[in-house]
Amino acid sequence: MGMGRKAIYLVDDDLTNLTVGIDAIEEYYDVLTLSSGELLLQMLEKNIPDLILLDVEMPGMDGYEALAAMKANPLTAGIPVIFLTAKSDGTSELKGLTLGAVDYITKPFSEPLLLKRVEMHLLMESQRRTLEDQTRKLEAQTHELRLQKLELTRLNTNLQEIVEDKTRTVVELQDALLKTMAQLVECRDDITGGHIERTRRYLGVLLDALQRSGVYAEEVSAWDIKLVLQSAQLHDIGKIVVKDGILNKPDRLTDAEFEEIKGHAAFGGTVIEKIKESTSEQAFLEYAKIFAVTHHEKWDGSGYPAGLKGNEIPLLGRLMAIADVYDALRSARPYKEAYPHEESVSIISAGSGTHFDPALVGLFLSVADEFAAIAGEL
Repeated sequence: MGMGRKAIYLVDDDLTNLTVGIDAIEEYYDVLTLSSGELLLQMLEKNIPDLILLDVEMPGMDGYEALAAMKANPLTAGIPVIFLTAKSDGTSELKGLTLGAVDYITKPFSEPLLLKRVEMHLLMESQRRTLEDQTRKLEAQTHELRLQKLELTRLNTNLQEIVEDKTRTVVELQDALLKTMAQLVECRDDITGGHIERTRRYLGVLLDALQRSGVYAEEVSAWDIKLVLQSAQLHDIGKIVVKDGILNKPDRLTDAEFEEIKGHAAFGGTVIEKIKESTSEQAFLEYAKIFAVTHHEKWDGSGYPAGLKGNEIPLLGRLMAIADVYDALRSARPYKEAYPHEESVSIISAGSGTHFDPALVGLFLSVADEFAAIAGEL
């Protein structure tokens, strides 16, 4: 294997598939081809690759059995596995994702698509490993529990993706990217456990109310609501740059520390803009960038990072501001108790015209009971 290059195992009993796979990725990665699940497990006893491309339908030990054996071994359980299959039915995908595969590629596959999938999952695996190293140093006693939480979150995410995602390959990749990046942020910031899912649900309630009321109807009619809700999960992605000591500080932040955490809004836009450079799918990333950069702006211009005022703040940012603040009020912190629903509603109502768009506060008040139900459920 070459020095400094990622190692990929390509497992398939079909010589044509092996040839296509090698042609797609050998310029960038060290590729070892194996013709069966049995040979894969034997090779894994000697060397651990960075990623495995694993055919599902093979004589003898099939891909599902090989992956199950890998997951049962702590030394191989963390290797990202992408299934290669000629099947495209939801049941097969659900089975593979439930076993722990990170993605599915349907054969025959195009070489550029295979290369892009491999690049994406190696990047996400690299980010995951870096994050785990940081977490291990700070919270050695809870390390095993955190890994279990990540595994459960990954499983739930994959199951939810199968249920909700009825479109094909590009949207599947968008979901995997969005959810994995959101998990990277959320598991660094322990005090906000569940924050991403709750704010997405709150946003969905507000969007339903918007559509029923006709408020800002022209602007809302141009949105892809499903992509908007997906993209909202990245609103705090900029927290990747904030130090762990600040994210997990048990008491109130100093002014200097607050200034540093405020930087996550602008940095989130930088992260998403970088992702946009490598994909032709721009719509959901543009939504995500708006959420990341503008959800801390305030109606009276006193917010950050740009100090936008009134309708200068994109509507998506004004919506997320309400969902984000409600969740912060309802959540306990080391330095404060969780506010009850009624008091949280009163605080948001009092912020109408200063912190929040008055029209959206009116909508929020009309659906506040739904917010309370979500907070109680999650």
